[in-house]
Amino acid sequence: MIEPTGQLRLHIQNPADEKIFLITDAIWQAAANRHPEVAKRLVVSNGRTEAEFHAAIGSADLLISWTGVVRALFPTNAPKLKIIFCTSAGLDRLAPFDLLPPGCALLNNSGVHGPKAGEWGLMAILMLANHMPLFATQQRERRYEKHFSRVVAGQSLLALGVGDMAGHTLDYARRLGMKVIGVRNRVATHPHCDEVVGLAQLDAVLPRADYLLITCPLTPQTRGLLDRRRLALLKPSAGLINMARGAIVDQDALCDQLDRGALGGAVLDVFTTEPLPPDSRVWTTRNLVMAPHVSSDDPESYNPRSLDIFFRNFGMWLDGKPMPNMIDVKTGY
Repeated sequence: MIEPTGQLRLHIQNPADEKIFLITDAIWQAAANRHPEVAKRLVVSNGRTEAEFHAAIGSADLLISWTGVVRALFPTNAPKLKIIFCTSAGLDRLAPFDLLPPGCALLNNSGVHGPKAGEWGLMAILMLANHMPLFATQQRERRYEKHFSRVVAGQSLLALGVGDMAGHTLDYARRLGMKVIGVRNRVATHPHCDEVVGLAQLDAVLPRADYLLITCPLTPQTRGLLDRRRLALLKPSAGLINMARGAIVDQDALCDQLDRGALGGAVLDVFTTEPLPPDSRVWTTRNLVMAPHVSSDDPESYNPRSLDIFFRNFGMWLDGKPMPNMIDVKTGY
C-alpha cells in the first residue's frame, strides 16, 4: 500500500505489429474516466517500439502488455516494477515465469472473454448437434446425404474447466435443457452445473458426454490431458469443442478418431501449433470445423473490459487487498 498522495508510473506496451487490439490513448482515457479516483494515481506512457519500452520500463511501477511482448522483452532491468497486467486469460506462454522481476505480481484479464466465448461455445454445440462438421465434409466431397438430428434438451455437456470462459456457454446450455457436468480441480458447486466432479474423475465422466467443451488453462497438469486413451472413452457420436489451448488435446489422436468415424465431430479454435501450418492434417480431417483462434475476442469490448479489470485490481492493491486476477506462478493460473 502506498501513501494516498503518491503517484505511480504505468507503461502500456502495445505489440509493434498490432492493428486490431491496440490500447490507444483514447481507449485508455475512456477507461480512466470510468475509474477517476484510481486513475488519478497514475502517470501513463504508451509505446509500441522496443526503444519506447526500454525508455519507460526502468522507472515503471506497473506494466500493461501482451504475453508475447512480455515473453520477448523480459528479463529486463525493471527495478521498480510491482505489477504486470497481461491482456490474456491464459498466461502459459510465460511459464515457468522465471522471466519476471522478483516479487512482481502477474495478473491476467480473466473475466473479459465470457460473453463472446458464451456465444461461440453455444454456436459450436448447436453445429455439432446438427451435424454441420459432417455436412461441411460432405460439401467438399460433393455428396448430398441426409443426416437428421434431435434437439439438445436432455443431452449431456461435459465442461472441462468451468471458469469465466465457460460460464456463459454453460448457462445457455442449461436454458436449452441440457445436463451440464463440470470438471474442475476444486470440487465445489457451480451455478450452471448440475454436477461437478474433480479432475481425478475425468475418466468416469467422459463416456457420459454427448459434447465435451474444453476451456481449462494449459498447465503441466492439463498438457496432453485428452490423450489417445481418454479420447477413446468418448461416445462414437460425441462432439468435441476446444476453446482453450491446442496442447491439452492429442491433436493427431483426435484427427485419427474423426477420420475413421469414431467421433461425431469437432469444432476447434486452438491448435498445437499456431498459426496452423499449411501441411497440417487438421485442414483435411473429416467432420472437423476450425477457426483461427478467434472464439473469445470481441474487438469492440476486449480492451475496455480488460482495462476495467486492471483498474479493479489496481484499486484493491492500493487498499492493501488481494487482487483477484493475480496468477499463482506455482500452478500457472
